[in-house]
Amino acid sequence: MWSPVDCVHKWVGKPGIYQTAGRHMGLPLQVSAVICIKKEEVIMKRFIIGTAGHIDHGKTTLVKGMTGLDTDRLKEEKQRGISIELGFAPFTLPSGQKAAIVDMPGHERFIRHMLAGAFGIDIVLLTIAADEGVMPQTREHMDIIELLGVNKGIIVLTKKDLVDEEWLMLVEEEVREYLSTTILKDAPLVAVSAVTKEGIPELLALIEKLASEVEEKSTFGQARLPIDRVFTISGFGTVVTGTLWSGQLKQGETVELMPVQKPVRIRTLQVHNEKTDAAYAGQRVAVNLQGVEVSDIKRGYLLATPAYLTPSYRVDTRLRLLSSSKRTLKNWNRVRFHLGTDETLGRVILLDRDELQPGAEAFVQIVMEKPVVAYKGDRFVIRYYSPVTTIGGGIIIDGNAPKQKRFKEEVLDELAIKEEGSLYDVVLHELESHPEELWSIDELGKLTGSNREQLKEELQQLVDDEKAIMLKEQVFISSYALEAINVRIVETLDKYHQKYPMRSGYPREDMRSRFFKKINPKDFNLVLKQLEESGTISSRNNQLMLPGRVAQPGEREKESIEKIRGIMEEQMFTPPGIDELSSISGLSEQDFNEVLSYMIEASWLVKINQEIVFSSQAVEEGKKRLNAYFEQEKELSLATARDILKTTRKYALPLIEYYDRIRFTRRVGDMRVKL
Repeated sequence: MWSPVDCVHKWVGKPGIYQTAGRHMGLPLQVSAVICIKKEEVIMKRFIIGTAGHIDHGKTTLVKGMTGLDTDRLKEEKQRGISIELGFAPFTLPSGQKAAIVDMPGHERFIRHMLAGAFGIDIVLLTIAADEGVMPQTREHMDIIELLGVNKGIIVLTKKDLVDEEWLMLVEEEVREYLSTTILKDAPLVAVSAVTKEGIPELLALIEKLASEVEEKSTFGQARLPIDRVFTISGFGTVVTGTLWSGQLKQGETVELMPVQKPVRIRTLQVHNEKTDAAYAGQRVAVNLQGVEVSDIKRGYLLATPAYLTPSYRVDTRLRLLSSSKRTLKNWNRVRFHLGTDETLGRVILLDRDELQPGAEAFVQIVMEKPVVAYKGDRFVIRYYSPVTTIGGGIIIDGNAPKQKRFKEEVLDELAIKEEGSLYDVVLHELESHPEELWSIDELGKLTGSNREQLKEELQQLVDDEKAIMLKEQVFISSYALEAINVRIVETLDKYHQKYPMRSGYPREDMRSRFFKKINPKDFNLVLKQLEESGTISSRNNQLMLPGRVAQPGEREKESIEKIRGIMEEQMFTPPGIDELSSISGLSEQDFNEVLSYMIEASWLVKINQEIVFSSQAVEEGKKRLNAYFEQEKELSLATARDILKTTRKYALPLIEYYDRIRFTRRVGDMRVKL
């Protein structure tokens, strides 16, 4: 058989080559047997281990025993013998699998530091000193682990060398009883001594087993890296570290520093203290940034894909108050909000009640005192403002929420859909809830907390089911919303045509600005194109109309039109002014203006200026006469034009200026030349 050093320990039941009794390899009682596979067969996974537990229960010593590294780096930590800040250590498991450990401080005064490290871990080592058992910070750390949904863990009884077997059994019984109602009730337990190294191989074997079960974070989609450390390295500049939650980071690319929304460039990357061209979700990453100073960055900031996230002062959540909480949570209570490595103060708005009892949960909006960067599905923790104790947590439903009204059924129903509905249902709800908006895949990703690949699949299904329409590449609208827009436009056009029978159509931009202000002109054109293709509306010259629409004057208007046409043809180059035509028409001012617009649009009249119109016939006849002149001469004076047209300067000048505007002639000094 292979030696233990060359083996990867796994639970019996999985395919393998050789089985051996657990006792032969010093495995804990919970492990009855193992299988051995060659190191070369190990599939490398990306995962993060985190320690948790009461102060002075041996977390840092345990990490040193496993990795050979002391994660206490501060002078004060060395002097006091306690961890104050987060510690980090990369190491390699017996299989060759690389891992990273986040060593979290146990003192109650440093819980906020512990929280900054707890987000993003995949496996927790709940560390309990064998000579003390379960202590207050054991319980608070365990509460936090539950709130964050870390369901893979190992119970590590440290300082085994300080107690006898009987005491160890009593402590184990106490621990099992305490954990029986927690998320780690079925977690394996191992007793170790970091001093003698007893139990360390067994612990590593358990980590190997759990690592094989970890579901890796998605490397697709947008990147998010909450920053837990920022410092300067001589010759390199600003460096930040953190656990990459999603996506990937690449050397040379530009990312966005949130919440300040500052673009920064990645100069170099390190994973496990080794330089790399790319880092992937589930890895501890050190990022050397270009274009930003250390003073510009704080713990709690975030590196993200540009234009992916939006800072917000409001988040909608499902919040659970711990059963162990000694106080109720009242509406508008001030709390400390923890998400990723960030901590901020906020106010709780209970949307369906005035008070939340211990052990209960509810839809809650949290209003922040500074902007936060949250994403649907993120877990968070809240602590009382004073005294500072962990009281609850939950899941983000909307990371950029509008101001919500309390005790509104429609608000609660919408949050329920966002929380519990399938991605198909949630996307459809978002599309239908905003009938005057078009949505890109990236925008829907922000709202739903899903990556592009997932959204593409669901959107295609919605299109196939005729519940959504793709107006252009990766831009969508719901069929319901499009139909609502269509109904509004058709009804508006129908009323408009009845009220203004002589107008051919409704100005396109007027329609948008009056009824669909939330849709920008470019997107509105996409909507109109879709409606035109469906045959419900038509357009011409930036005007909208119902299909087959023909402007139609009434009998009275027809008489006035004929009268005006007769006069204009008779007085071709000396036409009556607009005011005179109004009097001649016998119509009211409003009706005359409609007739005038109709005749201009029908190309019977040409508006020369605000006071004068010519018949189209006169305009064409004038061009014909002037063309004949230019066949003989190169230049034309205003006086000559007046004589050719047999009119006066009053009419000749505006007509010639009109010819200049349509580029039939061009003015050169006091003369005109033919273009």
